[in-house]
Amino acid sequence: MKVNINADVGESFGRYPLGTDEDLIPLIGSASIACGMHAGDPTTMVKTIKIALDAAVSIGAHPGFDDRWGFGRRQVQMDTSDLENLVAYQIGALKALAAAHGGSVSHVKPHGALNNMAMVDRLYADAVVRAVKSVDADLIFVANVGTELALAADAVGLRVAREFYADRKYNDEGHIISRKYEHAMIRDPEMASAQIRRAVCDGEVISVSGRKIPVAVDSICIHGDEPTAVAVARSVREVLDREGVEMVGLPELFGN
Repeated sequence: MKVNINADVGESFGRYPLGTDEDLIPLIGSASIACGMHAGDPTTMVKTIKIALDAAVSIGAHPGFDDRWGFGRRQVQMDTSDLENLVAYQIGALKALAAAHGGSVSHVKPHGALNNMAMVDRLYADAVVRAVKSVDADLIFVANVGTELALAADAVGLRVAREFYADRKYNDEGHIISRKYEHAMIRDPEMASAQIRRAVCDGEVISVSGRKIPVAVDSICIHGDEPTAVAVARSVREVLDREGVEMVGLPELFGN
């Protein structure tokens, strides 16, 4: 059995650091790098690209709303053609910087409120996947299974990696709980790794009410801005190793 671990990284800005990418990236298979809108800047993007290349970790774009103040976690209503351009712009920026340093971009994963809105709004979802396909139809698209994003990506022929969160709790509908609730995050490494073992090996997650929800997992997400990210990643890797599950990059998972 093989599975990917991706983490949202490169979310520092200028002289303001966020996360511990140097410690986290070597523990994962794919790095989803902020592209300068919700977080990041050209120098931070290059620094993160180099860390990923040194660790033999595949590189992906993590586009979000132009919302540094809210870290891309505030909803933005915008024309879908503008949204399409915004997403394409960010992917293109990361592709250019990666190419300048001998790397390439292999996946796209929307960030924060953009991701959450496009999960349920088909017009937003279509705009996002149009941007991805127009830039590079071979990109792997990371999305929660069953959402409008996943359905839209599948409809245009993009390869979809089904994502599951190590550090988020789920409701009875199988959706992650909003961050506005204090119990939304899992910061206990043992609790996170236990959730991953159940999801990957048993194909289910236990909701906050105790209900068993079936899940399918290609890629496990760990949020790099969380102070417990490295500890969670280590714990997840340990449980996967014990269960004989191989951690690979997204290109390898899809046979590239």
